[in-house]
Amino acid sequence: MTVTVAGRAPASFEIKSANLPLVALLLKSNDLDLLAQELRGRFGDIPDFFDHDPLVIDLAPVGNAPVDFARLVEMLRGYRVMPVAVKGGSAQQMEAARSAGLADGGDALALSAPTPTLPQRGREEEEQPKAPPAVASIPASALIIDKPLRSGQQVYARGRDVVVLAMVNAGAEVIADGHIHVYAPLRGKAIAGARGDADARILTLCLEPELVSIAGVYRTSEVALPRSVRGKPAQVRLVDDKLVMEALNT
Repeated sequence: MTVTVAGRAPASFEIKSANLPLVALLLKSNDLDLLAQELRGRFGDIPDFFDHDPLVIDLAPVGNAPVDFARLVEMLRGYRVMPVAVKGGSAQQMEAARSAGLADGGDALALSAPTPTLPQRGREEEEQPKAPPAVASIPASALIIDKPLRSGQQVYARGRDVVVLAMVNAGAEVIADGHIHVYAPLRGKAIAGARGDADARILTLCLEPELVSIAGVYRTSEVALPRSVRGKPAQVRLVDDKLVMEALNT
């Protein structure tokens, strides 16, 4: 909807409403020391996970607890997100947020993009091997890695798939917002659908990972893989919030 003001229309600008994709932060505690610690644990080793994304802070989970918005904004900007608005707060919280330069987000959360997710506690199950569903063709924009990933190395395919043509060694980490394809042994960590894409998949010619995760649901090597997929060509996908591992017919 175009906003009009009485009088002659200016030649140098025009103001219009805009629907912007936003990252949403659901603030569950006003303990900013705890938040700082958990943000470091979640994103501290992935400095480019965000790319100056606009962010709306949802205050509903924190109740009426007071929030130090100036400190919160500074903390979030350190992770390359740009807080622009708040929503769901009490009158006092909203006034404090406005004083810190944040707008009233209203229904902005409904317009936001999926909240980025790294591994969190989930469920998993095994299915009997069956013919795998057709795999969509890899987009031309997929990130291609043609050298082995050593322990301590990390690759993040922001907004796309990643294709690894060599081994992912134990201690290495592959992260993608889309699918992960490893045409070699996968022995490190593989995190697909990092920004919440539940349709993302992990495919490898040799499944021996330390951790696999899709859209935040994960399984670690602490739970032994079934014999039907361990060390074999396999895919991992998400079905009803459960990780399903299936042998691939080769």
